[in-house]
Amino acid sequence: MKLNRWMGFITISLLSLIVFTMPAVAAKGFDDKEIRIGQFGPLTGPAAPWGAVLRGSALAFQLVNDSGGIHGRKIKYLMRDDQYNPAQTVTVVKELVEKQDIFALVGGVAGAGSVAAKEYISQNKIIWVGPTASSRELVFPLDPSLFLLTPLYEDEASIVTKYLVETLKVKKIGLLYQNDSYGNAGLTGVKQRLAKHKMELVAEIPVEPTERDLASHIMKMKNAQPEAVILWVAPTTAVISLKTAATMGFKPQWAAGNPLADYPMMYKISGGLWEGVINTAIVEPPDSTLPLVVKYKEAAKKYMPEERWGLFFMAGLLVADPLVEAFRRVGKKLSTEAVVKELNSMKNYKTIGPSITWNKNLHQGVDSAMIWKCGPNGSTIVLQDWTSNELATWKKK
Repeated sequence: MKLNRWMGFITISLLSLIVFTMPAVAAKGFDDKEIRIGQFGPLTGPAAPWGAVLRGSALAFQLVNDSGGIHGRKIKYLMRDDQYNPAQTVTVVKELVEKQDIFALVGGVAGAGSVAAKEYISQNKIIWVGPTASSRELVFPLDPSLFLLTPLYEDEASIVTKYLVETLKVKKIGLLYQNDSYGNAGLTGVKQRLAKHKMELVAEIPVEPTERDLASHIMKMKNAQPEAVILWVAPTTAVISLKTAATMGFKPQWAAGNPLADYPMMYKISGGLWEGVINTAIVEPPDSTLPLVVKYKEAAKKYMPEERWGLFFMAGLLVADPLVEAFRRVGKKLSTEAVVKELNSMKNYKTIGPSITWNKNLHQGVDSAMIWKCGPNGSTIVLQDWTSNELATWKKK
């Protein structure tokens, strides 16, 4: 019995010694050598062209690592393909959080997918900077860890509609919109602007993201006789729309948001039909001479010569930059709380897009967009500099 008691005492003592001498467990998402960052988006599927956003962020993080990292830590960047499918978005986000142990997310393409994954991301207290799916549901009510740095889709839609009505003097407008949160946000913004001018859409036609035969949709639109048609759809749907309209001899002024403003790509896949289309845009023009744009463009040529330089790729750089800046400001003592504090202190912070301002009460950092027009061979013609939506209701919150 004495022997058993002594053995028990020794065992407990050894266990206590082990517990007190064990190294501290690494904080979630990072250690002394790396910070793990994830992003999801459509690398394949009907919206695959938007996958360039993910590769743009890859370049941003590569430049950080090549310069020695941030306070001794390198960025480990993990891209995941959600195929523009909300169910798949949730699956890949769970894998990034539970198996890859990410510290934060950047970007994230697709409105419906982002909305579907939001609750899970929030519950796990993952910092999320710059979803390019700029839906109201993402930032209202406020999520302490989610920061939006592009205008809401409804604001973009209102801005481009304002240009059509006030500058081009268009009287009759039709809308072809995707039947999801992305498309419905566009519908809201267009109607908001038209209501100010006591106007209504002559046609508002929903389309499913996977639909490919749009003949009936375009014929219905043509019969409404709009002077301009706004497209709030994915690239594949937009190109099919223009090609179908061309076979019918239907040639309105086409307009769209930033998701369709990558002109070299849209010009190519439309066989030149994209020339003349008017878009909102969330970055400086691809041929801008601003020093940071030039720097990133040269880096893209060096590190990713196979990648085409354009708006989608630039958007990936845009969404990565504020998080990197927050890491720099925090210093060595990295934590979720410290990074959120720095993000909340950003005021009029500008890189290659509009100025960003966040605070602890408002994480919708931007309300403005540019207006571009597609020129010959997919060139960019700037029609209007950064313009805010003065009708934005969220600014009254």
